[in-house]
Parts: sequence; structure tokens; C-alpha cells
Amino acid sequence: MQQIAMTWLVYRLTNSAFLLGIVGFASQMPSFLLSPFAGVLADRLNRHRVVIATQVLAMVQALILAILTLTSTISIWHIIVLSTFLGLVNAFDIPARQSFLLDMIENKEDLGNAIALNSSMFNGARLIGPSIAGLVIAAIGEGPCFLLNALSFIAVIAALLAMRLPAQKKKPQHRGMLHGFKEGFNYAFGFMPIKYILILLALVSMMGMPYSVLMPIVAKDILHGGPHTLGFLMGATGIGALTGALYLASRKSVIGLARWIALSAAIFGIGLVGFSFSRSLWISMALLFVVGFGIMVQMAASNTILQTIADDDKRGRVMSFYTMAFMGIAPFGSLMAGSLAGEIGAPLTLFISGIACMIGAIAFAGKLPLLRKEIRPVYVKIGIIPEVSSGIQSAAELTIPPET
Repeated sequence: MQQIAMTWLVYRLTNSAFLLGIVGFASQMPSFLLSPFAGVLADRLNRHRVVIATQVLAMVQALILAILTLTSTISIWHIIVLSTFLGLVNAFDIPARQSFLLDMIENKEDLGNAIALNSSMFNGARLIGPSIAGLVIAAIGEGPCFLLNALSFIAVIAALLAMRLPAQKKKPQHRGMLHGFKEGFNYAFGFMPIKYILILLALVSMMGMPYSVLMPIVAKDILHGGPHTLGFLMGATGIGALTGALYLASRKSVIGLARWIALSAAIFGIGLVGFSFSRSLWISMALLFVVGFGIMVQMAASNTILQTIADDDKRGRVMSFYTMAFMGIAPFGSLMAGSLAGEIGAPLTLFISGIACMIGAIAFAGKLPLLRKEIRPVYVKIGIIPEVSSGIQSAAELTIPPET
């Protein structure tokens, strides 16, 4: 609700596609700058406590935003500053929260289902929230959306405090943050599967994900609607994403997810290209369903493989690079999309974005045979694929299906 209300508020106050891009840039730029170092902390500190602290700070941000809006003292610089603050919080929250997920799971083979279920909850809210936000904005304005978001953190924080988890044993670290960052960087980009998954995520984040920044322009200027139209569009995206998450949650194994990464990135790009030509609300909603399905499957499948194959003592840093690739690169895309839409229009900007994602998907698909070869030994080591005996090549090396 807050995300939809904020984009609508910015466009209502400024009527500027460029400032929509600036706000998106401000909210996501900290993830690009700080996530790698936040990942080092996630590997060194108690992740449970880190997540509690970040949720408290996010609640404070939402409350300030609500007060300023409800008292009619809000201005664009307030929004930019508060978006930057939330970006700083998310830079530390997301790597800690993503890597914390595995701390709650006893069987690593269940990770794919857990991530997919987590995505289902996220997208269930994403489905309901925009639709409610559109109605609330139309009836009583943006302020109540921000207030409801602030109040919702009470339940989140209470749930985190109610958790009883085994004590985490962290090895004492005597080397500095820079050494931890370099170690994580060399590990992530020295291992081919992690490297190529991150590169594709970064491309889609840069070229494709800024489509959401342009939604107020599409709703108002292309489809000639109001905040309820924006809510319907984002709701359709949420339905597609929820469908993708439920599909992944129903899978019984992580085997085959690499192929889905390439396929879902292509689906996302095709959906964007089709959406760029649509001038009908219902056709736009159908295409955004495809967009939501594609991006959710790519994001969750990438997340699952990265967390499954990463070493435990480096998982926080790998997930910080995931955050950097998926969210940290996005501000550059938001800035570019906002500027480009101001020059050539939102439809052509969306078309270019979709084509770029499709090209990236094709390039990634060409690397799949090499990635399978690298991932198989890891799956054997952690028991996802059975090993025959020591000194003899694993039967899985010979018989594992090619859809790894």
C-alpha cells in the first residue's frame, strides 16, 4: 500500500516522470552501495536481532511519512529523504532476512519450498495491498495508506520477538570489513553459477524492473484512469507473481530451477513487450499477470539456487550480492526509465526494457550446460543428489536429468 501511495503522491504533487525516477533511485541506491558490506555483517552478527532492528526503523519511517502526509506538510524533498532512509534500512535488512531464512529450516532440501512460500505471502500482500491502496487513495488520500503500513509493523515485530531459535555460533572475525567484502566477492564471482545468476538478475533489474516506476504514467496518461486503475494494474502483477510463487512452492526438488531462471526471464520480457502496445485496461492486466509470473519465478528460483549452493559462512555475503543485483541496480534503471519516458514516452521505454530482458534470457540459456556441470557436485555434497561411494564418480553425475 505504501509503495503505490508514494508513487501516486509523487506524480500528483509533481506530474513528473523524472521525479518518479528520482524517488525510485533514492529508495534503492543505498542497496547498491551498502548491501555488500551489510552482507559481511549478516555473516558476523545475529541475523535475528538485525532483522528486528531493521523492522523497527522501517516502522519509524512509515510513521513519519504518515504524519507529514496527514498534516498536509509533505513535499517532494521529504519523500526523497524518507525514501533514502528506507533504502538504507533495506540495505541491511534484506541480506540479513534472506540468509536468516535458512536458519529457520532444518532440512536444506526444503529451502526451495520455504522461499516459494515466503514469496507467496509477499505476493499475497502485493496482490491485496495495491487494490486496497487504490480505493483508499481515491476515497481519503495517501496518508491513511502510510499509517496502516506503520501500524502493520507491530505484528511483524511481535512475531519476530516470539521466535525461539537455536543459538547461532559465529566464528570470531579478526579481519576488517574490507577483507570480508573481498573474500565474499571473490567467492561469488569466482563460482560460475553464482556469477551468471547475479549477472542476469542485474540485467533484468536494470532494464526490466523499472516498469513499476512508470505505472502511474500508464494508468493516468495511457489508460486514462485514476488511482483505482493503478491499483488494478499492480494487483494483476501481484496475481501473476503469487501464481509463480505457488508453482515453485509445489515443486518437490530444486533440480530444474536453473532452466526456469532462463525461461522466466524470457516470459517477463515478452510480457513487457506486449504491455507496451496495450491501450486496454483488461489486456494490460492480462499482460501484467505474465510480467508478475515471470519476475517472481526468476527471483525466487535464483534465490533458491544461490542459498542452496552457497557455503554457510558466506551465505550472507552472497545474498547481499543478490540484493545488490536485484534491488541495488534498480535505482539506475529507475532513473534511466524516468528520463527516457520523459523523452520518448512510457510505451517505447517499456518495449526497449522487454527486449533487453529477452536477450539476457537467451544468453543465460546458452550457459546452462556449463552451469549444470558446476552445480551437480554441490548437490551431491549436500545430499540433494545421492552419491554412490567415495573414489567413484557419483551416479548422479551420469544420470541427473539435464534440467538441473
